[in-house]
Amino acid sequence: MQNIKLTLAYDGTDFSGWQIQPGQPTIQGALADVLEKLTQSRVTIYGAGRTDAGVHAEGQTANFKTESSMTPVEFQRSLNSLLPLSIRVVASEAVDPEFHARWNAAAKTYRYRIFRGRVVPPFLWRYVHQEYGPLDFDAMAEAARRFEGEHDFTTFAASTGSDEEDQDRLTVRAIFRSEFLRCGSKNVFHSDESSAEEWTYIVRGRSFLRYMVRKMVGTLVEVGRGRLSPDDIPALISLRDRSKCGPTMPTQGLCMLAVEYENHERDLV
Repeated sequence: MQNIKLTLAYDGTDFSGWQIQPGQPTIQGALADVLEKLTQSRVTIYGAGRTDAGVHAEGQTANFKTESSMTPVEFQRSLNSLLPLSIRVVASEAVDPEFHARWNAAAKTYRYRIFRGRVVPPFLWRYVHQEYGPLDFDAMAEAARRFEGEHDFTTFAASTGSDEEDQDRLTVRAIFRSEFLRCGSKNVFHSDESSAEEWTYIVRGRSFLRYMVRKMVGTLVEVGRGRLSPDDIPALISLRDRSKCGPTMPTQGLCMLAVEYENHERDLV
């Protein structure tokens, strides 16, 4: 029995997220369908993170166990020949039988891209959220750092839909890095957009609650608009009240950059 680890990149625009859903196109479902053709059996695929509909990945990881004699390299080539072009297997390798993509993950890094311009280039719209109104970048950058450390992130977590489950779930998370970066846009195509730029939020943590990153970014945008201050972030965390955070940002700006399986710091950007 082989345990195969895959590193995946995908454009999540046309998918209803990672997890298999009846009658809906999903990343996990597409992988399972192709692997069934290759192995002549239905395999269970475990992903490091259940990305939501419209969320992208550059470094999602997954694993599956199989009795097939195909090598990891053969799996990579065959999967890439049969999967939609919007899903690519970046790497494939045999791992320890006990390896689990989700439960063994030591850290995950996500990126959220904000386009600062009035016209989003057509080759960018799938991957950025547009915000062209006045925003205070320095305040947002300062506020972002306040998320670092181990905190109870109830304020920034979506409800499970069950009061009982919400009460019982663990909501303490460790954030190792929370940073806003600023860079000029390389994709501007109108002269009046010469000042357009992209703001990128990078967050690295051990694990994340549902919608947590998008709610954190929404709260930071509220800081940029002057409706909140950097000093409000610790207070919001302490409140543990979902109604007090900023809006949940749209999915297209979010991308899973990497999953780590060793406890060491990595500078991904």
